[in-house]
Amino acid sequence: MNVSYDAIIIGTGQAGPSLANRLTTAGMKVAVIERGRFGGTCVNTGCIPTKTMVASAYAAHLARRAAEYGVVIPGTVTVDMKRVKARKDEISGKSNTGVESWLKNMPNCTVYEGQARFQSSHTVRVDESDLTAERIFINVGGRAVVPDLPGIGGIEYLTNSSMMDVDYLPRHLVIVGGSYIGLEFGQMFRRFGSEVTILERGPRLIQREDEDVSDTIREILEGEGIRIILNAQCKGLAKRGGDIVVTAAIKDQPLEVVGSQLLFATGRRPNTDDLGLDKAGIAVDRRGYVTVDDQLRTNVEGVWALGDCNGKGAFTHTSYNDYEIVAANLIDGDSRRVSDRIPAYALYIDPPLGRAGMTEAEVRKSGRKALAGKRLMTRVGRAVEKGETQGFMKIVVDAETHEVLGAALLGTGCDEVVHSILDVMYARKPYTVIQRAMHIHPTVSELVPTMLGELVPLTDEDAGK
Repeated sequence: MNVSYDAIIIGTGQAGPSLANRLTTAGMKVAVIERGRFGGTCVNTGCIPTKTMVASAYAAHLARRAAEYGVVIPGTVTVDMKRVKARKDEISGKSNTGVESWLKNMPNCTVYEGQARFQSSHTVRVDESDLTAERIFINVGGRAVVPDLPGIGGIEYLTNSSMMDVDYLPRHLVIVGGSYIGLEFGQMFRRFGSEVTILERGPRLIQREDEDVSDTIREILEGEGIRIILNAQCKGLAKRGGDIVVTAAIKDQPLEVVGSQLLFATGRRPNTDDLGLDKAGIAVDRRGYVTVDDQLRTNVEGVWALGDCNGKGAFTHTSYNDYEIVAANLIDGDSRRVSDRIPAYALYIDPPLGRAGMTEAEVRKSGRKALAGKRLMTRVGRAVEKGETQGFMKIVVDAETHEVLGAALLGTGCDEVVHSILDVMYARKPYTVIQRAMHIHPTVSELVPTMLGELVPLTDEDAGK
């Protein structure tokens, strides 16, 4: 069966459904193809379910600290993992069914459930149907990378996706990978009550961040009883009774870690290998990401790639911004570009890390004259009042233009505080706009102007310390 549409959208992650709504509202006849669960990674195995579980872990952690606040909880605080999972499933499930219902009831939109494969540059096959359109949007997301280690075929392992099915408490969770996914799950399950070991092959955690950020996060996690092993090169896997044995090496010195469950948090890869992109002539890079320009157009006229599959970002907010860029250019006549956006993201351990712009290391490497400020959370009244004083805030600004170059805020509420800095960065206004603002007391945000009033030259290696 051959069916023609004005547009075809492959995948229902954060970009796809909103784009379908804009295109249909503009009068286009749209086909949406989904082979799995509606809503993509964020809704089903990413942001929504994991942050729901983070919230449960935070509640358990705070309950154990209740006496510090003068609150008496009789008995031992325990976690019911089946109820934790049920809560997560309910919240995630509502988002999933909401996206599905939205698309299936959207005027001028036809939903196909099945595997999409290009037959040519503008023809996509789903089961027995060949769909054609002048405009095709690829929004297929990504999945966990599983390293091809010796012995992997003989063990059971977990990824961020299969962790969503865990309704029990692992006795000892071993995590391979010390970046965002690994750290969030590590702290989460430690707070639930598991023994946790994190193996990181690099010399420090989350290596994209500055050393002081990495070191402080390590201190926070180790302070909660998480074992962190750096410079650990995993060599193989094996079963030993009911346990999993991870063999590794640290500078050629052998290491063996034995755990009850194993989680791989070793990166992501795009879901592009089974789309038939070669038949369409659509270019990909060596890692499989679809090659796009600054407006997310592929090398094939009339084909775009949005979200995690294009290598331009690995977050829900970058995927949604991809939709905004495409819709603006295609429908609104507004020339928006990927290069217009400022890198920004958060790490949802507790306390959270809010990041915007360049790291301090990147600013130093650029050679530009800069000023820096830093403030420990022990010197933030709101953090002291809440009993959550771990971490610090720091910011780097251009010494000549006074524009903010970047910020790393690690502390209570800092996943929200960072946006006041990010907004000024987008406005391309000097840091004095924030410094002179009257912020509400008592908040974490009110100490950002104070920090900006204590800037010192970044050329001094002790700047901000």
